[in-house]
Amino acid sequence: MDTNEAIYLEGGYCNSKTTYSRFLTREVKVGNIAMGGNNPIRIQSMTTVDTMDTIGSIEQTIRMVEAGCEYVRITAPSIKEAENLAHIKKGLKARGYDVPLVADIHFTPNAAETAARLIEKVRINPGNYADKKKFDQIDYTDAAYQAELDRIYKKFAPLVHICKEYGTVMRIGTNHGSLSDRIMSRYGDTPEGMVESALEFIRICEDLRFYDLVVSMKSSNPQVMVSAYRLLVEKMVAENMNYPLHLGVTEAGDGEDGRVKSAVGIGTLLEDGLGDTVRVSLTEEPEKEAPVAIALVNRYAKRGAAMQQNHKQQEIVNLANHSHTAPYQTKEVNAFIGGALVPRIVVDISSSNLKDPFVLDAVGYRYDAVNDKYHMGDQSVDFVYLGSNLPSFVLPGNLKVIYDDATWATLHNKANKHPLFDLSSYQASSTHDPSLNLIRLTNEDLVSDAFGSLAVDKTVVFVLETNHPHGMADQRQFFVNLQTIGLDNPVIIKRSYPAADFSGAVGDDMDPEEPISKIQLYAATDMGALLVDKLGSGIWIDSPATPIDKVASLSFGILQATRSRISKTEYISCPSCGRTLFDLQETTQMIRSRTSHLKGLKIGIMGCIVNGPGEMADADYGYVGAGPDKITLYRGKEVVKKNVSATHALDELIDIIKNDGLWVEEETPPLK
Repeated sequence: MDTNEAIYLEGGYCNSKTTYSRFLTREVKVGNIAMGGNNPIRIQSMTTVDTMDTIGSIEQTIRMVEAGCEYVRITAPSIKEAENLAHIKKGLKARGYDVPLVADIHFTPNAAETAARLIEKVRINPGNYADKKKFDQIDYTDAAYQAELDRIYKKFAPLVHICKEYGTVMRIGTNHGSLSDRIMSRYGDTPEGMVESALEFIRICEDLRFYDLVVSMKSSNPQVMVSAYRLLVEKMVAENMNYPLHLGVTEAGDGEDGRVKSAVGIGTLLEDGLGDTVRVSLTEEPEKEAPVAIALVNRYAKRGAAMQQNHKQQEIVNLANHSHTAPYQTKEVNAFIGGALVPRIVVDISSSNLKDPFVLDAVGYRYDAVNDKYHMGDQSVDFVYLGSNLPSFVLPGNLKVIYDDATWATLHNKANKHPLFDLSSYQASSTHDPSLNLIRLTNEDLVSDAFGSLAVDKTVVFVLETNHPHGMADQRQFFVNLQTIGLDNPVIIKRSYPAADFSGAVGDDMDPEEPISKIQLYAATDMGALLVDKLGSGIWIDSPATPIDKVASLSFGILQATRSRISKTEYISCPSCGRTLFDLQETTQMIRSRTSHLKGLKIGIMGCIVNGPGEMADADYGYVGAGPDKITLYRGKEVVKKNVSATHALDELIDIIKNDGLWVEEETPPLK
């Protein structure tokens, strides 16, 4: 690092875990738009058309810029594509657009060296820039490992010299699924391996006195992604580095799944003040990505102002005098919640028509009128909140119901019905549920006299609320405080999103065609940031402006994205680029239409060999473009069938799943 100023982090991997504060990185100027330092968090995306289609690339780039992209990345798999970047840039300038361009490089150093002379930034993947991945496990001696680093130094140094000469920025972008055999052999498929993969290349740059770097740690698994970025920051600080961070969850997918997965990973890090540029990777048109990224980022531009306006709320109650995030180990409450049980889901249906049993369809209980019974699915919620309202039909026997305590006390039959108290009403009540009592709490309540005199028994579950501007940190500290007090009761994380903020128009920072996205992004960030640290035994999204079925779906999506509770098939699909060999959006929907009932299965859908099999490291099966009309099918990282016609490839994939004994037939829903 070309500075003598020491870097210190109070929070281990961030400035603070209790006060919102951005981690200060060095400024890096990409063309005429700087990132890092005190600059705003920048928005970027990547083109999907063939790089040799100059006009198509120009037109798509303009659409992306109009949607909010400040940088645009374009793939350059060979020298010819790298050279054509100059024509694309010239065409953009002729149209009045001076957006910085980024060349995406994987296996071809000569393409990187060409691009670095022509445009503002190059992205290289340290896992395959100077290596050919063979998935070999090699037992390196220290001398042999150093010899590999020396070889990489010689291969990589020319690009560094060119970047220095031309003022070109470089992103060293590690991907979880494409770590080199050298890294895999020594560190394994781990966040530590991801971080070391980048640091090896950063150290070469620093040895050559080149510091215009940006770093990323991408994975399709948000838990891995978050862990890798946090470790990267800790390691950089230990070596007195503070390079800007490019945040992204790779191969996030499309629709709600893609947005939730991205928000869990990116939002968790933004909450801790990490991140200088964001790319949301969706299997959709690239101009759809920028509004999602903008909605995530704008929340933090407003966060500081909100906290400045209310100094009292900046102070988070901290009984522990520290803020580690060790998993909060809870006891199990009567086989309902906590302990080793998966996190539970609460949905408020108190405003629904409680005279109609079909209202429960929205929360996963399909009413069969012919047989007068309910059918559960993989996404049937665990609890519904009715407040003070009573239904006029018989509820399913396996659905637990939460009532306000005063209403609950009047019920004659209390089976599967449980009270929700506040602190004072719990202490004042002479009647408690012998199996489950829910008590609403905030972190601030922990220092109140009422909590100090609370008699907590094994039936108590806390419903954790917050009105703090930095609500995630406030709720995270609650778990630390409970550990300090010595309590191990389960905690349901509740976040409320007022209808005024989430109804109708979604705000200036959102695409008006996606009115549901904002609640998806906010809830996935707020709750996902806790769940990735294994904090929370349940979640409760309170969003009156959001349809109930969307709240239920979102709740399951957040648990799936954090790997807390698997309830559906997961698709690891890349966002497409100029290397893609088939229509990813169409193909993803086709595969989803026939496999979406395979709960827990992870299917990778990759447009080319660059994004598979490595990038789908987390997948059980893979569908990868191998050439025009040619698909290669994988089981994990193993090739099962090569060059299958795209016409038959999905049938062949299903046959592989069936032969492995993992196929189940889809149930036909009952007629209403």
